[in-house]
Amino acid sequence: MSVARVRGIELAYEVSGAGLPVVLLHGFPFNRTLWHEQVEALQERYQVITVDLRGHGETTVTADAPATMKEMAEDVAALLDELHLECIVLGGLSMGGYVVLAFYRLFPERIRALVLADTRPQADTDEARIGREETAARALSQGMQTIADAMLPKLLAPTTHAERPDIVARVRDMVLNTDPQGAAAALRGMAVREDQTELLRKINCPTLIIVGRHDTITPFADSAFMYHEIRGANMKVLEGAAHVSNLERPAEFNHALNDFLDALEP
Repeated sequence: MSVARVRGIELAYEVSGAGLPVVLLHGFPFNRTLWHEQVEALQERYQVITVDLRGHGETTVTADAPATMKEMAEDVAALLDELHLECIVLGGLSMGGYVVLAFYRLFPERIRALVLADTRPQADTDEARIGREETAARALSQGMQTIADAMLPKLLAPTTHAERPDIVARVRDMVLNTDPQGAAAALRGMAVREDQTELLRKINCPTLIIVGRHDTITPFADSAFMYHEIRGANMKVLEGAAHVSNLERPAEFNHALNDFLDALEP
């Protein structure tokens, strides 16, 4: 693990392999270890960079204000500056996908290609914002156990719960190890994020969209919408997976990712 001191925080990250840089951003409330299987699959041919987003994992928690998607995107850009990287493939799952879209809006010239996994472009509804605030308050007052209990049934498909206790335990541990203040700041940041639907038609780089068939948090319809709006996008639907599709179906996820990266022009 390495630490970059950027924008007033300590940002934890890891770099594996060499080649075209591929930066992967985790969802909420996880950390960079979400991508372990993808790092293993890609590092022989690509430089894979995984990041603990603001308030998560081993990165500084800033609890005095919402951790917005724009702010997280600017953190990633500052890390790229530290690593002397100009142009990257940027991928994200769920909240990480929100950060990817925020990054593209700010720094389109730094993007070689995009990967959007189990995410959506729309802003929160009023009802969703209220729900996030309630969840943030619960995290601060009761800790992350109640958040894990509430989220786990939605994060993973029924077959994963029934047949993969190791994956269930791994996801639970990531949730439990997230600082409640960091979780609350991220929830409040997601609640005020920009609607990126109009951005989709402006995306002019290769884009891969991946979604679990049983994802109820960012359902198939959201990915299908992005697929139709982003010119030339590719989409892969993973059967037997829900919201954390890269953990539930790593072989299929990695195959789609490898094929996509291999097809990029040098």
